[in-house]
Amino acid sequence: MPAKGMRSLFFHGKAPSFSFSSHSSPSRSSISFPTPQRNSSATSNISETMVEEIMENAAVMIMKWNPESSAFGKLTSLFYESKPEARQFIKCVNDLQRVMHVLVSNDPTSKKLVHSHSLMQIAMKRLQKEFYQILSMNRAHLDPESVSSRSRSSRAASSTSDDEIDDGDDADLAGDSISEVEHVSSIAMADLKSIAECMISSGYAKECVHIYNMIRKSIIDEAMYKLGVERISSSQITKMDREIVELKIKNWLNAVKVSMTILFNGERILCDHVFAISKSIRESCFAHIAREATTLLFGFPQVLLTKTKKNYPEETIFRLLDMYTAISEHWPEIESIFGFESTATVRSEAINSLVRLSESVRSMLSEFEISIQNDSSKSAVAGGGVYPLTLRVMSYLSLLTDYSNVLAEFFIDWTPPAKLPQRESEDTSVTTAISLRMVWLILVLACKLDEKAKQYKEMSLSYLFLANNLQHVISAVRTSNLQYLLGGEWMSKHEAKVRQFAANYERLAWGVVLSSLPENISAEMSWQEARLFFRNFNFSLEETYQKQKLNAVPDSKLRDEIKASVTKKLVSVYKEFYDMHKVSVGGVRNGAMYVRFTPEDVAHYLSNLY
Repeated sequence: MPAKGMRSLFFHGKAPSFSFSSHSSPSRSSISFPTPQRNSSATSNISETMVEEIMENAAVMIMKWNPESSAFGKLTSLFYESKPEARQFIKCVNDLQRVMHVLVSNDPTSKKLVHSHSLMQIAMKRLQKEFYQILSMNRAHLDPESVSSRSRSSRAASSTSDDEIDDGDDADLAGDSISEVEHVSSIAMADLKSIAECMISSGYAKECVHIYNMIRKSIIDEAMYKLGVERISSSQITKMDREIVELKIKNWLNAVKVSMTILFNGERILCDHVFAISKSIRESCFAHIAREATTLLFGFPQVLLTKTKKNYPEETIFRLLDMYTAISEHWPEIESIFGFESTATVRSEAINSLVRLSESVRSMLSEFEISIQNDSSKSAVAGGGVYPLTLRVMSYLSLLTDYSNVLAEFFIDWTPPAKLPQRESEDTSVTTAISLRMVWLILVLACKLDEKAKQYKEMSLSYLFLANNLQHVISAVRTSNLQYLLGGEWMSKHEAKVRQFAANYERLAWGVVLSSLPENISAEMSWQEARLFFRNFNFSLEETYQKQKLNAVPDSKLRDEIKASVTKKLVSVYKEFYDMHKVSVGGVRNGAMYVRFTPEDVAHYLSNLY
């Protein structure tokens, strides 16, 4: 998806206005200190003159950008107005913090400390405003796809980590090698990182994190909504039409892909970069931002499964397998992105969905098997054609094997029934477990077909029915991944069965025509005897043809094989008899009434069968 397209997903053109409630304003009843990362000996060596100079420089810079007392500071953005001055502002604040460390160690009640604290509050309010503005005004450039692209480009440009370069270098690094959007993203990320480091070091982590979480969470929540993931209850699912549920599953599958490869990946990169100074802060921020969205995402399968068992058709198993596959394929990303202890609930939610999905798939497979066994149709298929159950089962199994890799996890503990013939293969791999499961389901179908074949009054039609249905099974195996699971030996064995069924059908259906001719064709006989054989042959051929032309052989290959076999047997025998007696019978009075068919006529007659 092009960057512009993804930005439309994550960016809302109207940025929120900057405002803080009273509880979020930077104020301290007492000075709050960060976890020390500074050289204590360096701060203790600051002279009184240096303290005065630092405080004076800080006061000038901070008051210039005081959003409450300076019209310039109220209307102008420090980081957009002048990057060098923004860096100088950050330096002044950091220097002021160092001075405060010295002052509090020397005299915690000094007026200079009180004044420094007042300046620090003003500076933090300024940085809060800047932090908010950068986040809100750069929503389009800080969308997860741009952040991810920027991260890849930066890694390609240099193997140097973010901690080894300063913020200015970090922005410049990307400028020559990435697109304009990614360049703007890189600059914004560098600015956010410098502000975050300054606020956290100054003891204002809470205010910084509050702003970040508020804006970034809204972006993630909005993106998930646009991807079609929203809060939904099992009762709502139950009332939905099947088409609506299918659409929601389709949206969910796309959402998993986008959220794992772009959305949460980009958000994790941004969070890690902005709060690089503190592992605990970046973990808690990301957990807070992603928690609700991931709960909706990975909770959907579990909500869906509340309805599945009772209300959905058996084809729903394929959607469940799609969902299981989506989570399984993106499990490396899930483990990587949500590897924190604070995001362990996300991993647990994903695992719970996998478990529920696998349980439902196993249950549906068992129900499918039972449905084959319980098929109770009393009507025989006209003409010995393919039974609807055969079509349904083989379509189901063919589609099922498209998920062989996933199904391996479901079948590994499956114990084959005692009725299942022992396969000669000694392979004990997972693939064999899947193969045995497929063999068993086809065997269950075959047993049901044997029962259905008994519904035909004519034995020949029973064999044609078995030949047609087994041929359809073989064709479905040959044109799907079943061929790789069942193997050539299985195919050869069942093709031989089809030939045997077809041969039995030919013998029973067309044997009466062959028996109308003498057993010993070359034996001498009178023209009266020959005439009787011609008459019997004509009658048997026409009667059998009229009966058999109502039968069906849907598979073209099997149809051609049966016609060729019947034609070869009948025409060859009839031709020999015809050549020997056509003159003697045809030459008498009304002889043409008895010699009605030439061998070519018989062959043409049979070519129109099925």
